[in-house]
Amino acid sequence: MARLLDPKCRQCRREGCKLFLKGEKCTTKKCPLERRPFVPGQHGQGRKRVTQYGTQLREKQKVKRAYGILEKQFKAYYDEAERMKGVVGENLLSLIERRLDNVVYRMGIGSSRNESRQIVNHGHITVNGHTVDIPSFSVKAGDVIEVKETKRDKEMFKALKGMKVVMPKWLEFNPDTLSGKVLALPKREDIDMNISEHLIIELYSR
Repeated sequence: MARLLDPKCRQCRREGCKLFLKGEKCTTKKCPLERRPFVPGQHGQGRKRVTQYGTQLREKQKVKRAYGILEKQFKAYYDEAERMKGVVGENLLSLIERRLDNVVYRMGIGSSRNESRQIVNHGHITVNGHTVDIPSFSVKAGDVIEVKETKRDKEMFKALKGMKVVMPKWLEFNPDTLSGKVLALPKREDIDMNISEHLIIELYSR
């Protein structure tokens, strides 16, 4: 299975913002973006002229890297968003937010989307009582997301009990029972990342 192999912290530095790919490290002073807030590489601190295309491309790359999606799959999300009713950009972000690995991350089960993707891949998560090991699985309103009963004695899940997690209003999760629910489909205002989705739409519309 293809996946992004670039060093996580270099991806954040390249996009000029925190993508929270390393979990708790991203919130501490150890974050490389805090110490070296410039593009990685020999010419990272040089002044470069940014074109309109470059701005649009960077916005797309930022979203792809934050959610861990490759180009083919990202384009498929865009095509599906175009076929849906409503604003294409908002549809696109909603589809990506509904990925199971992102939902597991938003519920606080995984400390990062990368860890959450691994949790799903290893079959630790059930949706409506059925094991789902596909990170790109799209959840629906009313779906019940739980840590598999036979996996709950693992230390990483025991540590969640009693933990308070701030999550978007379209989700709920009880860390004591290790179960949660998708209350509604995510809307644009529920997505806290600084994304200018219109730039992505302009790029694909060229």
